[in-house]
Amino acid sequence: MTSEAFKRKLTAILSADAKDYSRLMGEDETATVQTITAYREAMSRIIQKYRGRVVDSPGDNMLAEFASVVDATECAVKIQEDLKNRNAELPEDRRMAFRIGINLGDVIEDGERIYGDGLNIAARLEGLAEPGGICISGTVYDQVKNKISFEYEFLGNHTVKNIKEPVRVYRIMMDSSREAQTATEEKMTLALPEKPSIAVLPFTNMSGDPEQEYFSDGITEDVITDLSKISGLFVIARNSVFTYKDRPVKVQQVSKELGVRYVLEGSVRKAGERVRITAQLVDASSGGHIWADRYDRNLGDIFALQDEVTHRIVTVLAVKLGEEERKHIAQKDTDNLLAYDYFLRGLEFYNRFTKEANNQARLMFKKAVDLDPKYAMAYVKVGWTHLVEWFSGWSQDPRSLDRAFELVTKAISLDVAVQGSHCLLGNIYLWKKQHDKALALFDEPEDVNPNYAEVFAELGSFLNFSGRPQDAIEVIEKAIRLDPLFPYNLFNLGHAYFLVKQYQEALTVLEKAIDAMPDFFPTRAFLAATYFELGREEEARAETLELRKVSPGTTLDIWQARLPYKNQSDLDRILTALRKAGMK
Repeated sequence: MTSEAFKRKLTAILSADAKDYSRLMGEDETATVQTITAYREAMSRIIQKYRGRVVDSPGDNMLAEFASVVDATECAVKIQEDLKNRNAELPEDRRMAFRIGINLGDVIEDGERIYGDGLNIAARLEGLAEPGGICISGTVYDQVKNKISFEYEFLGNHTVKNIKEPVRVYRIMMDSSREAQTATEEKMTLALPEKPSIAVLPFTNMSGDPEQEYFSDGITEDVITDLSKISGLFVIARNSVFTYKDRPVKVQQVSKELGVRYVLEGSVRKAGERVRITAQLVDASSGGHIWADRYDRNLGDIFALQDEVTHRIVTVLAVKLGEEERKHIAQKDTDNLLAYDYFLRGLEFYNRFTKEANNQARLMFKKAVDLDPKYAMAYVKVGWTHLVEWFSGWSQDPRSLDRAFELVTKAISLDVAVQGSHCLLGNIYLWKKQHDKALALFDEPEDVNPNYAEVFAELGSFLNFSGRPQDAIEVIEKAIRLDPLFPYNLFNLGHAYFLVKQYQEALTVLEKAIDAMPDFFPTRAFLAATYFELGREEEARAETLELRKVSPGTTLDIWQARLPYKNQSDLDRILTALRKAGMK
């Protein structure tokens, strides 16, 4: 028969199957047959009520089609509600929960039968659904999101068997108390800012290659950086949002924990010279998606693609951009794709914060510089690797600070406004104990970038070492609001509380910092000193033993020579407490 003999049509397909059907049959065939027969009849009645047609019902499956995707979706919800009530009357081990998938797609009609990828996608969606749950494709979501008042959760782009293109998948929230799934101000851990507030979750690597993880993470960081340049937005910093990486998390949880209204999530697929980015902006106050899009580009267009995503978010949130902000967003650090790729690889190592990873990051950043000698941001990052190895005690060579100074000076000569350069230079002056020069670099951080959490954190650290811990507390709290889950900020705050002799407050935040970052030895040092000041000498000595394990090379003599306190009395107090706690 020729293809012209078949009729094609666009239809909404509902596919359902029973979870654990084989187990139920194996345990009690008669009871299982009775249950599934009753459930099929109930499902068929509901499908008919919603103007659908049962196409087939083999075994534990049921396939139905609808002319309206709204009817199909409302029908699926009604089916699950009905079956939930029926299951409540059965013993727990005899309950039969169905999974449902819905797709809107083109099919071939042959008499009463239908065929095609549209069916296959519905079946794959059904397999992704939870027992008693419903998964819908992006084509369905696009049609029903503004027509049916359900809540939807984006589950990412899924590559499914025998389907060439990844499928956008959404879950219909089936909880009876949907209000509990939204993020209202009363439920927030942190108060919402007056500005539109946003957190960008780590984009999912859809390349099928774990080695490409650095690329999707780097794209996420770039989007965060671009958004943070906009004064009309409140943007959560990279360190906090990356705590959610590879964790199944709901946007409402993210909203509550980070104190934001909007959450951006998405995925990146890099294949050869092509890159695809999907992005979805969710309003956590309602749980609904307010914007979603997919971008397919040549890899060479990656910078323009990032600009599109940023400007789309700005437009959706009705944020006005100043002319300088437009220039800053449009300005990219390099147009050399290979140099950019090495830079992203360097970030992946740099953010691990270990001695070995820091060395690898430096190699990657140096390769970026070699490929593009005008890549100012890459020079800055190489400089940071030298500073990090110095204040982390991984290097005893004071030339580390000199090398960092040379690199940041080079970066500033290429671009006086390159992000992170003045913060780095200020830190170099601090660790060289040139406090007045450092202060000039840290002055007025909000004028540079109101969302730049790192500069608030580093200014707080500088104020601690400069004998102004009370001022530091206010500044560090700003850093914590922008980066609430970053343990370094808690250490910084604990340091300030220790210096102002608020030891109980210091203990509270330092213990939280240790839980999140147990191998960061400065936290253990200040925790040991805090225990001692509180008269808890046994715990102070135990903490000192842990300090020796994570940093066996750390000694009081090294700290005496290296720590950049402006006031000798501050240094003496911490060293005395540590000495009495058993540190040598």
